[in-house]
Amino acid sequence: MSDAVLIISSRNYSSWSLRGWLLTRLAGLDVEVRIVDPDDAVARDELMMRTSSIRLPRLLHKDVELWDTLAIAEYLNETFPKAGMLPKDPVARANCRSISGEMHSGFTALRSALPMNLRARRTNFPLWSAVRGDIERVTEIWRTCFDSWGGPWLYGAKPSIADAMYAPVCTRFVTYDVKIDPASAAYCDRTLAMPDLISWTNDAAAEVAEVAELEVEF
Repeated sequence: MSDAVLIISSRNYSSWSLRGWLLTRLAGLDVEVRIVDPDDAVARDELMMRTSSIRLPRLLHKDVELWDTLAIAEYLNETFPKAGMLPKDPVARANCRSISGEMHSGFTALRSALPMNLRARRTNFPLWSAVRGDIERVTEIWRTCFDSWGGPWLYGAKPSIADAMYAPVCTRFVTYDVKIDPASAAYCDRTLAMPDLISWTNDAAAEVAEVAELEVEF
């Protein structure tokens, strides 16, 4: 029996659900994943970015119920301190929280123009200027982290909360055939090769539910 429940909207389309899953894996928390009905109004509003309140994924652990991804990250870090979800170095730890918060609240052009869709492949996908700006900022963050903390992950030898927060961006870059610098591309390759992400992607491929609005080729 699992120690906790993670309620998600979709493996294929929901970047926030993926982040929540990866955070539980970083913490070493065994969770039972439950997917809400694909016609659930809350889930569809979040997948279509029709709400500013992100209420999925939702983590149920003992007597705690959480639904904001950063709140889930902080709770897991505090509950499982030996997991090392944040860097030990205080400067790196502060920076990790900063870039995680930037992903949590920013990059709206990238989110809206390149919605997550693990099953899709859109070669030569057109990128308008605001999206290019978001892509440049993401890769700048990654390169700065590599220069400061040596890689191969954003804060050194092991993945952190920040790597979980940026993992869905790597899937978007593959889905939409986004060309990026070699260091960033190598980081995406490492991220997509994570066993937990491979497992999630395989399960996403088997999902039956489809959101027609997110399958449109622009």
